[in-house]
Amino acid sequence: MGAFEYTALDSAGKETKGLLEGDTAKSVRQTLRDKKLMPLKITEVAQKEAQRSKGPIGVRRGISAMDLALVTRQLATLVKAALPLEEALLAVSQQTEKPRVKSMLLGVRARVMEGHPLAEGLRDFPNAFPEIYIATVAAGEQSGRLDVVLERLADYTDNRQQLRQRVTHAFVYPIAVAVVALLVVIGLLTYVVPKVVEVYDNIDQELPALTQMLIATSDFLRNNGLLILIVVGVVFFGLNYFFKNPGPKKALHGWLLRLPIIGKMTRGVNTANFSRTLHILAGSGVPVLEALRIAASVVSNVPMKEAVEEASNRIREGAPIGHSLAASKLFPPMTIHLISSGEASGELDTMLERAAVYQEREMDSVIATMMALMEPLLILTMGGIVLVIVLALLLPIVNLNDLVQ
Repeated sequence: MGAFEYTALDSAGKETKGLLEGDTAKSVRQTLRDKKLMPLKITEVAQKEAQRSKGPIGVRRGISAMDLALVTRQLATLVKAALPLEEALLAVSQQTEKPRVKSMLLGVRARVMEGHPLAEGLRDFPNAFPEIYIATVAAGEQSGRLDVVLERLADYTDNRQQLRQRVTHAFVYPIAVAVVALLVVIGLLTYVVPKVVEVYDNIDQELPALTQMLIATSDFLRNNGLLILIVVGVVFFGLNYFFKNPGPKKALHGWLLRLPIIGKMTRGVNTANFSRTLHILAGSGVPVLEALRIAASVVSNVPMKEAVEEASNRIREGAPIGHSLAASKLFPPMTIHLISSGEASGELDTMLERAAVYQEREMDSVIATMMALMEPLLILTMGGIVLVIVLALLLPIVNLNDLVQ
């Protein structure tokens, strides 16, 4: 049995879409005909998701972290209440208001009803359910603690989403203010300055150097505005394409780690993601080497990701986790000490969670400090630029008054 999306016509000729469960597309068509609907298109949900993941431009559209956390928590609650898994999946699919989430849950349910494990059903939808999710569910099924594992997954997804939002908000505000300030300055130079400098056309004296520079800048922007936009666009997309290559990307990420505040944020975010991912995998019973491989995939910084992969090779040879990660000198000492302490005491799971919480709190402190510095700096910069423009416009008038006196 599978889940199928259909498009059909009713007796009035109106197009209708929906979801049906059936053994084959043929049986779904027959069900639609029994309901006096003319089937136009029948697509199996799993097949549609597979085609979407192989799109022509490589776009992998998953579901939001908020939706994933909500679905996971609802499923955990129902499984904990001893509801059969297929009934729990059906109930959660009926609860959601998003058609795509509903179709995927019904697709997973169809696989479960065929006798496959839940993890196997989730594997049909890699865009929605990441590898850590599938591996953790598989470990939970094997250990008989699926409800506990699902609760952990919901907490994990919530924590990652909150950390991502905090970091995003830290950059969105200064970028937004900088863009608005840039647009204001461009507006002054292209529309306001030309109107004002027309007054100086009849003044029979040499304009101050600052005013001449302002007029030259204004003329350049008005005459070459389109060309500047094209050049900026070409440079942006060119650099974006260039830094997608492994070598330049690694060099850029290494340089980011050396920056004063950005480096600390990059190191902290990646360490928090790595620690929390390794915590949930190790706590769910996933083998250490497999857990490290999956945890490395959530590390976005290339040098740190390679450091985890190199540490995995040392661990495979018998080295401790903390000592192996410390060799790269890229992870914070506090995280290394907590991991080493967890290995020595047999409480690695607990220490990994503490390491993640510590890094997230430190990120909150760094973000607060950065915002406290950026806000006045942006205001002062904007004020300074506007002051220069005003001075350039007023200097000829001041000089003319001096001549009259």
